[in-house]
Amino acid sequence: MKLMAMTLAAAVSSVSSATFVEFYTVKSQVSDAGIALDVYVLYARFNGATDTVLNAFNFNRTDASQTNMFFHKDNASGNTSVLQTAFGTWNPALTGGNLNRPYDSYLTIGGLPTATNGTSADPSWGNPLSWNRPDVPNGQNAGWFAPGGSIAGRVGQAGNLADSTRLGQFSIARDSDAGVWNMKIGYNNGVAGSAVQFAESTFAIGVPAPGAIALLGLAGLTGRRRR
Repeated sequence: MKLMAMTLAAAVSSVSSATFVEFYTVKSQVSDAGIALDVYVLYARFNGATDTVLNAFNFNRTDASQTNMFFHKDNASGNTSVLQTAFGTWNPALTGGNLNRPYDSYLTIGGLPTATNGTSADPSWGNPLSWNRPDVPNGQNAGWFAPGGSIAGRVGQAGNLADSTRLGQFSIARDSDAGVWNMKIGYNNGVAGSAVQFAESTFAIGVPAPGAIALLGLAGLTGRRRR
């Protein structure tokens, strides 16, 4: 354990000047229309009081396996607010309000999935679907970003935690494995004109298989799941 802690500290220091700490998820369990779900809210933890996430990118499943297991319940065309994996969007502004929030999968740079959330997809999602799709484009380094000047990605803002920024929510079938994911973020210390820094790490969504657990251990920067 002591060796792992030393490895983690060294890796974080070299990547992000010791202000980014880890990715981690907070799990809850819900059911809708007879479908039992595990819901994971993803956060990036920092040790600075005003650290602010600007964008996320290089979002890929590490084993290049399927990415179509996420449930959506939003206002995307064809979805009609029915919980399903066949239709949906990752756009947090289309989640559809408080009633859908506990079930929907979405991505964000801070804040909650409301109509005023300004997070946008970058071109890596492809056209014409962009992120108006239920899956994640395999191997395309998918990314999303906050509008210029936004402080929604700052720790402690609405929808975030005191030391962490919300980056998304993933709804999957109860007790299933959605794999280990890699992601990179750009952030600064929240001071105007400060330099952008970058950090990259992995995290698991769901109940990982033994091989995935080993992968997380080797990665060093491991997202910690809270229950």
